[in-house]
Amino acid sequence: MKKLHLIRHAKSSWRDGTLPDIERPLNKRGLKSCPIMAQQIRKAGCSFEHVFCSPAVRAQTTIENIAQHLKVKHDLAITWTVDRALYTFEAENLLTWCHTLDEAMTEVVIVGHNNAITDFTNQVGDHIIDNVPTCGYVQLTLHNPKWTELSANSAELVSFLKPKMFM
Repeated sequence: MKKLHLIRHAKSSWRDGTLPDIERPLNKRGLKSCPIMAQQIRKAGCSFEHVFCSPAVRAQTTIENIAQHLKVKHDLAITWTVDRALYTFEAENLLTWCHTLDEAMTEVVIVGHNNAITDFTNQVGDHIIDNVPTCGYVQLTLHNPKWTELSANSAELVSFLKPKMFM
């Protein structure tokens, strides 16, 4: 059985309007939500075994802060791969990316962006979610044993967590 863990980057700052979108940092609320969600994502069963992240500063800072919290609290060392293809806002791009995953991987974590995460969850999952908020987490279990078979309605929504649930 394969599992897909989706984490939307934490709340980002719009303070500096001159920054390109990919370089926007997290704001105070985003930084505060990372350790709270790290704990809850771990409790939900995320192993953080194969983690892939968008190159956007806000996505990388999100996983860095989650990793730092889990290292301190649980002695869990997390590493990740930055993949340019995950700087996307389109569900179809995430689906195409998932189709290229190594079949030996049973669990994968993606740290990325909306609308891609919400739309992807609604496309492949068995429940509709209005919106995956910033620093929100979704866990999907695939009905099919291969990443290449991931398609519409081919996964079960196992967990959907939002920072507001724990703050």
